[in-house]
Amino acid sequence: MDFLKLSLFEIKQKLESNEITSEELTKMCFNQIKATQKLNALVSTCEEFALSTAKKVDQKRKNGEKLGALAGVPVIIKDNINLEGTRTTCASKFLENFVSPYTATCAQKLLDADAVILGKANMDEFAMGSSNENSAFGPVLNPVNQDYVPGGSSGGSATCVKANQCFASLGTDTGGSIREPASFCGVVGLKPTYGRVSRFGVVAFASSLDQVGVFSRTVKDNALMLQVISGEDQEHDMTSAKMPVPNFVENLKTDIKGMKIGVAKQFFDDKLNSEVKQSLENALKFFEQNGAILVDVNLPSLDVASSAYYIISSAEATSNLARFDGVKYGFQAQNFDGIIDLYFKSRTQGFGPEVKRRIMLGNYVLSSGYFDAYYRKAKRVQKIIQQEFAEAFEKCDVMICPTVATTAFKLGEKTDDPVAMYLSDIFTVPINLAKLPAMSIPCGQDKKGLPIGMQIIAKQWNEQAIFDVANFFEQSTKEAK
Repeated sequence: MDFLKLSLFEIKQKLESNEITSEELTKMCFNQIKATQKLNALVSTCEEFALSTAKKVDQKRKNGEKLGALAGVPVIIKDNINLEGTRTTCASKFLENFVSPYTATCAQKLLDADAVILGKANMDEFAMGSSNENSAFGPVLNPVNQDYVPGGSSGGSATCVKANQCFASLGTDTGGSIREPASFCGVVGLKPTYGRVSRFGVVAFASSLDQVGVFSRTVKDNALMLQVISGEDQEHDMTSAKMPVPNFVENLKTDIKGMKIGVAKQFFDDKLNSEVKQSLENALKFFEQNGAILVDVNLPSLDVASSAYYIISSAEATSNLARFDGVKYGFQAQNFDGIIDLYFKSRTQGFGPEVKRRIMLGNYVLSSGYFDAYYRKAKRVQKIIQQEFAEAFEKCDVMICPTVATTAFKLGEKTDDPVAMYLSDIFTVPINLAKLPAMSIPCGQDKKGLPIGMQIIAKQWNEQAIFDVANFFEQSTKEAK
């Protein structure tokens, strides 16, 4: 049996029935990581720490001690999530040798659940990008077809799940950075409601938009992972919400009869690839045939969401990245003339082109004379988008649309065209602006065999509705194969 191809729930059962030990499974994962090294999915591994954790879990199981929900299951975290004693580089030359002095809350929750953390996933530098080609450690390759990008910025986190290097992974999503890679790589990827998961210990890109989320092979696996990492963390992150964490797994429904699914025409315009459109139409037809009610909803401001997003996110990135100055930690330039020259040379040499582009854009929209014209206007657009989604959800339980307008594009295809790259996120950024939960699940493939993703959106705190719809679709289509 190929244990590495099993779902998280299936491998949990094998561990619980002692068919395999966590130590054996962890070694298998490291062998797979080595065998698929060409994909460049990981920035670093922590083999000694992982094997030590696995042995402890095996011993606890042997002693009959109480075990966590992920006992002995190997997972991977994105390299902007701190784990004490390991490198946290954000895939940047600036933090190439930075060792975390503490552990992020979401990573600690994995450890508390007895999960085995194998290493840190590659990403776009400081989470800025849609293709995972902006990493200082080289691009991640799509495991479905290595000539294509895996999507960004959490491309490494999606790739390691698809390539059977682990059973689930954590990523972060600021404008689509979980859902786009999930779509391109053919895995399940969830961005929870803003505030559902603590951001403490996660290196910030745009603080009002960033959210930690999950990649997995199945919807049920995703539900369990979210259950583990969710919860308020007011002591460390005031934006983490004081909301109860439901038992997403136990609450999963077995049918969708009577559920109202919203369809906004703005998601199905001429920007949409014909094969993606066909797959989505087939999925909507499937839901209707199984008792769901399709409802037309309207999101008229969707076409300006990307503009507002890139203004707001770049402004916040500029502020957050100001701390990287070459003084206290990280990359420091040599041969500088005074403190200002130190800042200038350290940041010039330490940051990659995309990060510099966002810093310049952020400084521009925040500068005197342009703040009202750009930033304040973008914030007004954000409020309008939030209101439009709120009105739409008065008519439906979930909305369904494409995750991305196309399937994965070729490596290097858009690197010289930043605007085309930014427009990859056209269907995902509105959800971050509205602070809603959304998931991408596979719903087909194009003629080249590249995966197509379907995005399921719900109102704030209603991840359960997403899990119900996604799980029904996944299970029904699996049975049909």
